Amino acid sequence: MPEATLTVPDINNGPQDELKNGSGSSAAGGSTAQRILIIDDEAGIRESLETLLGLEGYTVDTANDGEAGLNTIGQRSYDLVLLDLALPGQNGIEILGHIRERYPDLPVIMITAYGTVNNVVDAIRAGAQNFVQKPWDNEKLLADIRAAIARYRAEEENIQLKRALKQRYNFENIVGKSESMRTIFDLVAQVAPSRSTILILGESGTGKELIAKAIHANSPRRDKNFVPVNTGSMPTDLLESTLFGHVKGAFTSAIAAKKGYFEIANGGTLFLDEIGNMSMDTQAKILRVIQDKRFMHLGGVHEIQVDVRIIAATNVDLRQAVRDGKFREDLYYRLNVISIDLPPLRARREDIPLLAAHFLKRFSEENELPLRTLAPDAIRALLDYDWPGNVRELENVIERGVVLSSGPVITSDLLPGHLTGRSYSSSLLEQNGDASLFDILEDIERRIIIDKLERCHWNQTDTSEQFRIPLSTLNQKIKRLNIEIKKRIKD
Repeated sequence: MPEATLTVPDINNGPQDELKNGSGSSAAGGSTAQRILIIDDEAGIRESLETLLGLEGYTVDTANDGEAGLNTIGQRSYDLVLLDLALPGQNGIEILGHIRERYPDLPVIMITAYGTVNNVVDAIRAGAQNFVQKPWDNEKLLADIRAAIARYRAEEENIQLKRALKQRYNFENIVGKSESMRTIFDLVAQVAPSRSTILILGESGTGKELIAKAIHANSPRRDKNFVPVNTGSMPTDLLESTLFGHVKGAFTSAIAAKKGYFEIANGGTLFLDEIGNMSMDTQAKILRVIQDKRFMHLGGVHEIQVDVRIIAATNVDLRQAVRDGKFREDLYYRLNVISIDLPPLRARREDIPLLAAHFLKRFSEENELPLRTLAPDAIRALLDYDWPGNVRELENVIERGVVLSSGPVITSDLLPGHLTGRSYSSSLLEQNGDASLFDILEDIERRIIIDKLERCHWNQTDTSEQFRIPLSTLNQKIKRLNIEIKKRIKD
């Protein structure tokens, strides 16, 4: 891959004047000490918490009522607030409302001696990250604090990364701070303004289409169409009709003329995904369009001239495919003017927490749930896993955790069994306690089916084949177990 020469902005540390509580504290990994504010009217509680947190290395401030606490938050940046429920004057729920209005992302953990169900529900609905009852368990409280701050700082780092990428480039939904991704960001910025054909290489799920979109968005063609087509998922006849269009009567079902994607993308960008699986005949026709910028509708007699930039992508080793006679050598060299090789997720593990935070925010919002966070054991499991499905697999795992979670924190028990290496039976027996054997077995069956569906990208036919059961049997089980089917995710 050609070396990039542009300078990447320092996306780990943003301008300090932007790092107030409304937009977060300093990015994760910075040298600034993590600062916590305790709002409680009992002096003994404040002193106890201040001592505990001070021993853990936190910088701690205190306030004895809600108004004083709000004034303190306005004066400096905090990573977390510990807020008592029963305060003089305005109670903790009311103070939490004010905090949410002014500093919507600042994590707040409620503390109270009155741990009723209604209080917990009210606190979570008002935007508390967690709810701790007095007397608290020190280790659990510290774990909750670490998880909340880690999530907060990861989110703020994401915001700063996206802001820096947006200012420098025009990247949407691309997250990464690893050296390999910075090099790719630079290369994208270099090649985007050109007219050159680009070949994006990488395993399935690494984000090839996102990179293609970023190239288009940073090119002079940005105001024209970006047209993606999965060339590996269509029969040859359908693919050629899709790409080149057809005239009325060109084949039996051609009851009307239809434009092809080359025409639709005229002046813009055509993204040919999975090009390594394209038939040799179609490869020859694609080569002609690249060379001559002309083509004909299926069944047509008139040539059509187009100005289309081609970005192709594949997870296939095209050099080997050329040697095996499965891919045209001349087309390979036409496509491989500039190549971008995306690293697998296992090769850039430092990006996993940032990607997880990005997906947590997205799926919490999509499902209209309070923002979910990852427990430390879940984060460790994500970092230890090799991610054969890359970013797409991580996305599916986080979506599953958000949907299945009943509280704000996603623990490793809500991650797929193949990811954590645990057995279903032991974890479910611990979780279900007094549940009947029938309920436990049903729970196990539900989770196994969901796991397999996720691995098959929610393709029920593939799932039934892997289970070696009829599709009708799988559908009956899905209905009986109330499994919500997600839209199928394509490679």
